[in-house]
Amino acid sequence: MALSHDPLWPRAGSWPAFDDAADAVLLGVPTWRTSLSPTGAHATPAAIREALPRYGATLMGPPAVDLDEVLRIADAGDIVEPDGDEGEAATIARVRELSDAARLVIALGGDNSLTYPVALGSRATGLITIDAHFDLRDGVSNGTPVRRLVEDTPTSASVDTAGIDPARIVQIGIADFANSAAYARRAADWGIRVITLDEVRRRGLDDVVAEALEVAGAGRDPRVHLDIDVDACDRSVAPGCPASVPGGFAAWELRALSRAIASDARVVSADLAEVDATADAEDARTVRLAALCVLELLAGLAVR
Repeated sequence: MALSHDPLWPRAGSWPAFDDAADAVLLGVPTWRTSLSPTGAHATPAAIREALPRYGATLMGPPAVDLDEVLRIADAGDIVEPDGDEGEAATIARVRELSDAARLVIALGGDNSLTYPVALGSRATGLITIDAHFDLRDGVSNGTPVRRLVEDTPTSASVDTAGIDPARIVQIGIADFANSAAYARRAADWGIRVITLDEVRRRGLDDVVAEALEVAGAGRDPRVHLDIDVDACDRSVAPGCPASVPGGFAAWELRALSRAIASDARVVSADLAEVDATADAEDARTVRLAALCVLELLAGLAVR
């Protein structure tokens, strides 16, 4: 359905191609080939871009602020084939180039395997995940990026990378009945700060965000990567996430977490993961939520 046109109500999206500098830059990283469950996540970056014009780019304030007036936002297109050795190396190199020229790189996934090369590309020293799952499995898949970042096991020996100290990793939203005791023990043994879904709801979002930023953003010259796994949400708002379950975060909670974390200047990159645009509800609610999270990240950048 064609969207209406109103010159007094500009729409989000349709940002210019990245040139040489920006405040924020989007990059599609459509990983999917190593997913543990069948997925069409490689179709999601294009779907998010298509969904963005359904929304405006204005924060209500007061006063009202148009993100396009206060931020230089650009789109760097997609990594053509991000899976595999060469794809990871290309992603790391491209994210590194973009992070040197922008305050915030927003990677549109793709399954959760994109977190590994994007975090390495942005030279992250700390990691915050919003996820129902630990992603500490062995091997190379969408269930392994956090373990790979701790162990720093790139598949391409030609890539100069450095891993992340597990003491600088915070995992928000880890859920009951979505993980194993073995991986919970692995997280504890490594010193990863795990804030379960129940703890988030007991403490409140502001308190959790403050702790997460303190832990992940500690140290000298901190650079934090934020992984937003949309399957942390309740399945009613994220049916396009294969692993989402009833009882997860509400849409507003994911949006609020995204904006609050991105408002800290130590956050230099973020990714949106695990949305399968080909398996979404007819109203595309999951993709639309991912598009709104892009806008929340930009809003956080704007209020720094």
